[in-house]
Amino acid sequence: MSVLEAPTAPKLRPRPEILAHTVRREEEGWTSWITTVDHKKLGILYIATCMVFFTLGGVEALLIRAQLGAPENTLLSPEKYNQIMTMHGTTMVFLVVVPIWAGFGNYLIPLMIGARDMAFPRLNAWSYWIFLFGGIVLYASFFWTPPEAGWTSYTPLSSKEYSASGGQEAWIYAIHLTGLSSMLGAANFIATIHNMRAPGMGWGRLPLFCWGLLIYSYLIVIAIPSLGGAATMLLIDRNFGGNFFDPTQGGSTMLWMHLFWFFGHPEVYIFVLPGFAIASEIIPVFARKPIFGYKAIAGATAAIAFLGALVWAHHMFATPMSTVVLAFFMLSSFLIAIPTGVKIFNWIATLWRGTIEYTTPLLFSAGMVGTFLMGGITGIFLAIFPVDWQLHDTYFVVAHFHYTAFGGAAFMIFASLYFWFPKMSGRMMSEKLGKISFWLILVGFHLTFLIQHSLGLEGMPRRIYEYNETAGWHLYNVISTIGAFVLAAGVMVTIYNIVVSLKRGVVAGPDPWKANTLEWYTPSPPPPHNFDTVPRIRSLEPMKDIRRQVEESTGVEQQYRAGSPMMRA
Repeated sequence: MSVLEAPTAPKLRPRPEILAHTVRREEEGWTSWITTVDHKKLGILYIATCMVFFTLGGVEALLIRAQLGAPENTLLSPEKYNQIMTMHGTTMVFLVVVPIWAGFGNYLIPLMIGARDMAFPRLNAWSYWIFLFGGIVLYASFFWTPPEAGWTSYTPLSSKEYSASGGQEAWIYAIHLTGLSSMLGAANFIATIHNMRAPGMGWGRLPLFCWGLLIYSYLIVIAIPSLGGAATMLLIDRNFGGNFFDPTQGGSTMLWMHLFWFFGHPEVYIFVLPGFAIASEIIPVFARKPIFGYKAIAGATAAIAFLGALVWAHHMFATPMSTVVLAFFMLSSFLIAIPTGVKIFNWIATLWRGTIEYTTPLLFSAGMVGTFLMGGITGIFLAIFPVDWQLHDTYFVVAHFHYTAFGGAAFMIFASLYFWFPKMSGRMMSEKLGKISFWLILVGFHLTFLIQHSLGLEGMPRRIYEYNETAGWHLYNVISTIGAFVLAAGVMVTIYNIVVSLKRGVVAGPDPWKANTLEWYTPSPPPPHNFDTVPRIRSLEPMKDIRRQVEESTGVEQQYRAGSPMMRA
């Protein structure tokens, strides 16, 4: 039964196509997770799998920082360092920050738009399993020799001459499997959002998270084939006598760069745009105000995606290109700051004079805004090609990338976990532990990466595995390494919080945050069929409309808040 279907609740317009179906029976046992096509279980599987890979990638990052924490360190050999660095980058990009949004999207999109499931449930399950197999293939390479050409696998480093082990093949197969998974998931999101919205939910009433996932999906469809084609060509070069990238045989290393970065720069927005969309859902809830400039935020999301697909070659300023081409990519990169600035100003305007509640999801969202802003400013520096010539391949670029990737994606992953955990589990996470985790992550992150800008300006190259005492980089690296372990402690606090809250967390109730979107209309966790009836959508904030109807009918304000008497009952 829906959470508001009490005797005093208003009568809501049912959907005949839903009532005509037999309600799906609840599946039980561990085998139900293996055989499920339920979008909610698949979403949880995605999120849990990505968090496992996030932990593995974090351990690899700590090994990198431990190696660089002292000059002339011998903790890792040059070969092992390159392997760990390659696995860290590949894991975080292809096994965490892209697929985890598919996890949240799988769980939330049908609930937000009033659908019973994704458009293609079996295809949805297949996309998860091939993603998992892609991760397993990559990590199985530890049984022989992991890839060591970096997460970008530039040629000729990834050629048979320089990387003869089977680890590079494992990297190629993992890219194919995870890329196919992303393509199938994107097609499913597009079909679901276009065709399965609740009555009254036009494009002007679509939740901003759905806008973010829709544009994320279109970017995947545009960008992933480029990487898939490049990986196939590399496989042919390595094993079947191809000469696509070997300059000694008429090939071109520049071809790999163009194909990779035509995927690689849209990829940055593939993993930050959903985070932006989630911030646009969370900030209004805890500011107790409607989002400022809904149409501007939706339009800015599309503009960022469009411009982001045009500027791939600003990663290649150090390669031989004419000044006219360099100027085009520089100016195009500057333009992305405009729609990004629109979003930031709209978030600030939403918070301005709001009745702000400093919950853990809001803290992580605010941390994202400040952190990504710093990363965006350094991105403007790097978009000026004479500046990029000086800073290219230094730790300044490493710092910039992490400020945009971790700032735009990882902060919002944690915000999403704390915000939607009550809906997924029926229990609240500890706010005290959540705030401890936030401050450890925030302080640890800036301690780790802010100092790396100085390292880059001092001339420390990226991908370096050791340095001499006389280089003057020791203190900076010690600070960065300490920060990495502080950051790791913050992540572990959240993991502990999840484990403890699953068993002992406060019962959440259907709407613990008094939120705006339709997923909070269902019980926590939702039933297999999601909705008994779906209300007609009359505004951008359907839950406010529903609460208002109940209050008008009963004269009692609905209080579905954590710890309220109604929820404790």
